[in-house]
Amino acid sequence: MQTKKLKTLIIYQLLEKYSDEDHPLSTTDLVEMLDERGIECERKSIYADITALNEIGCDIMVVKTPKRGYFMATRKFEIPEVMLLIDAVKSAGFITPKKTKSLVDKLKTLLSDGQAEAMESQVYVDTQSAKCDNEEIYIIIDNLHSAIMQKMQVKFIYKRRSIDVKSLKKHTEKTFTVSPYALIWKNDHYYLVCNNQKYDNLMNLRIDRMKRLEILDKPSRPIGEVSTYKTEFDTQDYSSKMFNMFSGTECEITLKCKLHLQEEMLDRFGSAIPLKASDTSHFETTVKATLSDGLVSWIMQYGADMEVLAPSELIEMVKVKADAISKVYNAKN
Repeated sequence: MQTKKLKTLIIYQLLEKYSDEDHPLSTTDLVEMLDERGIECERKSIYADITALNEIGCDIMVVKTPKRGYFMATRKFEIPEVMLLIDAVKSAGFITPKKTKSLVDKLKTLLSDGQAEAMESQVYVDTQSAKCDNEEIYIIIDNLHSAIMQKMQVKFIYKRRSIDVKSLKKHTEKTFTVSPYALIWKNDHYYLVCNNQKYDNLMNLRIDRMKRLEILDKPSRPIGEVSTYKTEFDTQDYSSKMFNMFSGTECEITLKCKLHLQEEMLDRFGSAIPLKASDTSHFETTVKATLSDGLVSWIMQYGADMEVLAPSELIEMVKVKADAISKVYNAKN
């Protein structure tokens, strides 16, 4: 008797899992599938169940060709949305192969079996991208989130790859105790923005390199003690000023760029930045960024199409980097 009371819910589950516009389920199909689950019912009772489901907001439609049947017309996620999520999971380097498969399988359940099967043959992601092997990462992310919300310090072991003269894989490990402030996904990696208790600034550490993380019974340092932020950490502002997640001193920089770089500057710094024509082929803009090797590398990728006008410290950093590169190649002549 109890199973019969669940009949309407089971019909909903069957339609959600097996039906779509190209794979409708007829009343005969539903009766047989219910019978396999130990529920006997008449065809006419199926009509009443479908009506009841639609009355509470489900979008179940009927088709008459090639056969009469029902299908779930609206789902929480459309096929393109699920495809985007699956692509993101497959591309994320900080998600292990095992967790990637688990997440992709879960995302497919948002569609019907037929839709998931058809979609799989269309999706391609570069599987050569490096995936981390840290199976603790889910637990670490969860604990970091809790520590950030509770404003408590964390302790963990941080692993880095080292170079060995015999070409053997080696790693160095170091224990960190930090105050965590935010998690940022950037450049295909997941980072923790934090403060090392030994210093009065912010640092960025990759989460996939952490292990054995524990939340300490010790409050985090106020963000105002270690950054320019007064009371709350501004993740969006901080991320926009970071280049390749190198930390450094924040300052205003003025750049002179070829006109074709306009869209790239707007994409990188936002549509609110000033753009001033300096001549018929260049424009100038002033933005906030952190002085770091990451910023220098970012500037140098544009070669002669971008020139630093200020500050002088950054100009000198770019000159030193360019001279060092020039010496390497000049030495080969």
